[in-house]
Amino acid sequence: MHDVMNDDQRRRILTENFMHPMLNTAIKAARRAAAVINRASSDIDRLTITEKRHNDFVTEVDQAAEREIIGILLNAYPDHAILAEESGALNNSEKQENENVWIIDPLDGTTNFMHGFPQYAISIALQQRGVVTQALVYDPNRNDLFTASKGGGAYLNDKRLRVSKQSKIASSLIGTGVPRSGAAAMDEYMKMFRLMSEQCQGLRRPGSAALDLAYVAAGYLDGFFEKGLQPWDIAAGALLVSESGGIVGNFSGESDYLYQGDIIAGNPKVFVQMLSLLKPFA
Repeated sequence: MHDVMNDDQRRRILTENFMHPMLNTAIKAARRAAAVINRASSDIDRLTITEKRHNDFVTEVDQAAEREIIGILLNAYPDHAILAEESGALNNSEKQENENVWIIDPLDGTTNFMHGFPQYAISIALQQRGVVTQALVYDPNRNDLFTASKGGGAYLNDKRLRVSKQSKIASSLIGTGVPRSGAAAMDEYMKMFRLMSEQCQGLRRPGSAALDLAYVAAGYLDGFFEKGLQPWDIAAGALLVSESGGIVGNFSGESDYLYQGDIIAGNPKVFVQMLSLLKPFA
């Protein structure tokens, strides 16, 4: 029989065969969700869109993709807990911190998706005993699969990831995110924006925190900062960064960013400089 697989597909299959079984299950779930998203992206005008809060939208695609992910994860691990953007907490009523919790964002960058702007991703992380141990960020537009296992490194498809070697913030490209609403939050953000834009080479706001963090892990961005995020926005991306040799913390430099929601990430040298600049906003 003619072998129809190309070299990239062979490498991907080989790489995934050596991954943690739970991460492999998450990959399966992400690819199933991506199929839902890709089908819908060809006819965006027909989507049903609901505004959850001011400037915070959910589409039927977010919900359908999330159902696919949760269905696959709970089929494989029915006693695991779920913390997902659209469904909230499932199976959590009797769970303690030392249990398994899947943290899911089925479509990080919904506003981008709604406009056909190809910068959005699926984010899935597994938190075990209070520690994120498995993570993936999947970009269905580019077929880029970012994965990490705690202690096992981070990868883009079959390529090992390392944060950038940039040593000076003045030569750095930094990612950020703009607060959705609230005059006070926006006023504070504009002060941070001006400060950082004056200090770095370039400031970018692509619109998906999960991908921004993956890009820090890959060395495309030298650093990233944002306030007011949710666990599903950053759980997977943060592990990618730390497993690529980067540092992640809140605006005080502490490690409780996941549920606090304020995050700075970067290669070690840029992280220290960003922290020094942003600490007054902690």
